[in-house]
Amino acid sequence: MKVLSIGNSFSQDAQRYVHQIAFSNGDDIYCANLFIGGCSLERHYNNIQNDIADYDYQINGNDENCEKISIKSALQRENWDIITVQQVSSYSGMYETYYPYIKDVVAYAKQFCKNAKIYLHQTWSYEQGSGHGDFKNYNNDTDLMFEKIVETNKRVFENEKLDVLIPDGEIINELRKTKTFDYKNGGLSLCRDTFHMSYDFGRYALSLTWYKILTGKSVLNIDYTPPYENKDEDYFKKVDLIKNTVDNYIK
Repeated sequence: MKVLSIGNSFSQDAQRYVHQIAFSNGDDIYCANLFIGGCSLERHYNNIQNDIADYDYQINGNDENCEKISIKSALQRENWDIITVQQVSSYSGMYETYYPYIKDVVAYAKQFCKNAKIYLHQTWSYEQGSGHGDFKNYNNDTDLMFEKIVETNKRVFENEKLDVLIPDGEIINELRKTKTFDYKNGGLSLCRDTFHMSYDFGRYALSLTWYKILTGKSVLNIDYTPPYENKDEDYFKKVDLIKNTVDNYIK
C-alpha cells in the first residue's frame, strides 16, 4: 500500500511510525509526506498553480536529508493508493478556510492519480494554556477547538464526498480523558510543545490510528513500540492504554 500526504508537520507527526508498525505486523505500507511547516490548503493550492518544488519529501517517517519536490512530481512518482489532505492546524476548525482550496487540491490529485482514494486527516486541538499564536482563533480553549475541528471536518468530509476521515483529533481527545494522559490534572502530556505530538506516545497514538484506518486490522497485538528512555512496566501500561483506546474507538 502506498500513501501520500499533502500536509505539514501534523501529517509528519501522524506518519512517523506507520511503516514500522505495519512491518512489525507483516504489512508493507509505504508512506510519503510532503512537508512544509505550517502549510495551509491555500498555500498548497498556490504551490500547485506555480508548480513550486518547496516540499521536503519525507519517506517512511525519515525527515533527514530530504529531497525538495513539488506536489506534481510527488503525485507522478508512485502509483498512490491513498492521498491524504488536511488543513493547517490553526485553521482546522474554521470551515471557511477550506474553500475553495480543498476542491482544487483534491481535483489536482485525482488528475494524476485517478484510482487513489482521498482521505481527510483530522488534526487535534492544542493543549490548554498553549502559547500558539493562533490559539486565539478558538478563544484559547482546548475543548472549543476540538469541537470546531470535529464539526468542520465532518462537514467538509461530507460536502466533498471524500473516502475516509482519519480521526486523529478524536483519538487524542479520548486519550486526554484518561487519568494517564490528563495533562490538565497532572497526567502525561501527549505534546512536546503544547501542539505538536510528543516523539513517543503522541506520535505512536496517531500512527496506530492510521494503521487501523488503512488496514482495518486490530492494533492490540502490534509488537512495535515507540522509543523511550526506560521501557519498564509503566511504559508498557501506557502503550497498552493507547492500543486499547485506538482499537475500541475505531470500529
